[in-house]
Amino acid sequence: MKRLSIAVLGALLAPAVLAAPRGFNANDLVNLERVADPRLSPDGKAVAFQVRQTDYAANKGRFGLWLQRLDGKSAPLRVTAKDLNATSPRWSPDGKSLYFSAPKDGVGQVWRVDVAAALAAAPGSEVMRNGFDAEKSVATAVTAYPIDVDNFKLAPDGRTLLVSLAVYTDCADLACTRQRLDAAEKTKASGRVYDKLFVRHWDTWADGRRSQLYAVRLGDDGRAGDTLKLLSRGIDGDVPSKPFGDDSEYAFSPDGKTVYFGARIAGRTEPWSTNFDLYSVPVDGSAAPKNLTAANPAWDAYPVPSPDGKTLYYLAMKRPGFEADRFGVMALDLASGGTRELAPQWDRSAGGLAIAADGKTLYATADDNGEHALFALDAKSGKTTRLSRDGDITGYDLRGRELVVARESLTAPTDLYRLDGGRLQRLTHFNAERLKDVAMGAPEWFDFKGWNDERVQGYVVKPWNYEPGKKYPVAFIIHGGPQGAMTNDFHYRWNPQTYAGAGFAVVTINFHGSTGYGQAFTDAISQHWGDRPLEDLQKGWAAAQAKYAFLDGDKACALGASYGGFMVYWIAGNWSQPWKCLVDHDGVFDARMMGYSTEELWFDEWEHGGTQYDKPAAYEQFNPINHVAKWTTPMLVVHGEKDFRIPYEQGLAAFTALQRRGVDSQFLVFPDENHWVLKPHNSVQWHDTVLGWLKRWTGGAVK
Repeated sequence: MKRLSIAVLGALLAPAVLAAPRGFNANDLVNLERVADPRLSPDGKAVAFQVRQTDYAANKGRFGLWLQRLDGKSAPLRVTAKDLNATSPRWSPDGKSLYFSAPKDGVGQVWRVDVAAALAAAPGSEVMRNGFDAEKSVATAVTAYPIDVDNFKLAPDGRTLLVSLAVYTDCADLACTRQRLDAAEKTKASGRVYDKLFVRHWDTWADGRRSQLYAVRLGDDGRAGDTLKLLSRGIDGDVPSKPFGDDSEYAFSPDGKTVYFGARIAGRTEPWSTNFDLYSVPVDGSAAPKNLTAANPAWDAYPVPSPDGKTLYYLAMKRPGFEADRFGVMALDLASGGTRELAPQWDRSAGGLAIAADGKTLYATADDNGEHALFALDAKSGKTTRLSRDGDITGYDLRGRELVVARESLTAPTDLYRLDGGRLQRLTHFNAERLKDVAMGAPEWFDFKGWNDERVQGYVVKPWNYEPGKKYPVAFIIHGGPQGAMTNDFHYRWNPQTYAGAGFAVVTINFHGSTGYGQAFTDAISQHWGDRPLEDLQKGWAAAQAKYAFLDGDKACALGASYGGFMVYWIAGNWSQPWKCLVDHDGVFDARMMGYSTEELWFDEWEHGGTQYDKPAAYEQFNPINHVAKWTTPMLVVHGEKDFRIPYEQGLAAFTALQRRGVDSQFLVFPDENHWVLKPHNSVQWHDTVLGWLKRWTGGAVK
């Protein structure tokens, strides 16, 4: 009887013994393997993808390409050497090779690697089980240019390559651009003279170059020839756009004879214009680019030709100067020039556009009620169907009936899945071993009535070691954008699990201005930065405390970045009562100066209804600097010196105000970071400093 009791007791205790013993932390976050950019093989039997692995000692990420067969039996294979730093996998039409981007002798080039041997191996064979020897695989540089190939696309027949190169447009060849860059490095004078904006963008000072699109034929040996055809001839703009544009901004026609690309004509209006247009040009460069969307003064982008070549699908906004307008899915009849919107009643802003091989269905991603989901759109009727559930879709690809998605959630980093009829079949488990002893905090979504009595959504995340009946200090996170949202994702800068892992509960609100709840909801924040969203945050905080007894409202700190940082400064002077401390990252402190020092002027001018000199009252209406006299709450200010979106003087000025008023405060500044914190060691320092600040003022987490 005694022996039986012990056995029964052991069985009952086994789950507790085997349960994850610790919470998630910043070291976990920066060292996770990051899966991205899935690309299905032409036969739909394998998927190539990119993985970022952290070299913590070197303080940077290293990239590689992997293959995963869809047979349900094979393990993923790395197919590029670790020191190659390969990104952007793209299949050859015959499915035997992968093209990709990687540096060669310090200059970015296009490469190719043969993967036929790995794909031909039988499931369970030594090759598939022990791994294709990526270190011994032979990758060949396809291009050998003196300047970086920033991105590329392969023609349908595999014989022509599109490449984007940043060049001095008055140079006759690439060698001239290289010579100018080398000369600039050697000169002892460091001054630069500008006569128009942008003088700087995101985190880079302008040097006079433009990203231009070229076509080049590949020889029988698979290497790019010497003759480059300039396709964006006469376009004073960047193809693709800066700073984050990629190969989704240009495309081949199905027959490979025409190229479509998007561009914004720069001139002197570039910093306050969102007028991107789509152009067509012969792939041989025999004619100048033709503007296909001149009639729309707003943003037209992301061309996707139909399989029969008769229709060009793309995304378009309707309001000039507004970067957060709804992207509608458009269809352009290339013969007549007529356009129609495919799903005008679908009140979501589309992205990630693709089309099925039969031309009957289009696919797009969009924010939708707290998730970034994948949708199917009928090409004739425009009927829209949501395909994914429970998680964010960060990438996808389709071939025939096969649909593979990159999916993440609040409790799991990105992995690859087959998506079939709404059912997910997991293909990869990249961080399973690293996270095997980690317990994630459980998330839960809730609704409440916010501004104008309209539905607003938020979520809570419980601490990893949550116990019913206990109360926990709170991190109240305010998202940036402001036209963005806190979704069901696994964020690498603002991840709720880093707070839950330290014993905090997390609350966040998708206030008016957030995306995924209809365009009117998104529009509601413009010229209302300090009232409608603040009302949502106040009501959301009250609703969360009323619904979740484990939230300790007396031990809570509010924190946010960018617009969230603006709101932290605004809260300091207008709603400081609930908060034991505040954390502001790259926030807007002085709206007046922000209007003159930021680079993308269209944003501030839309949000305030005009320029500062035309609408000075609008810039002062919700200006945090005007409420410094009421600041009393301890605040940590964080800023990056390379942040040109919200220049670091904004953070320095806020810290000066805090110190001058005698408010407990700290200033964490990163000389080598932009609007984000990207380097692994900086990220860990950021998290340690922020969590240390929260613990100091809340008394720490529940033991």
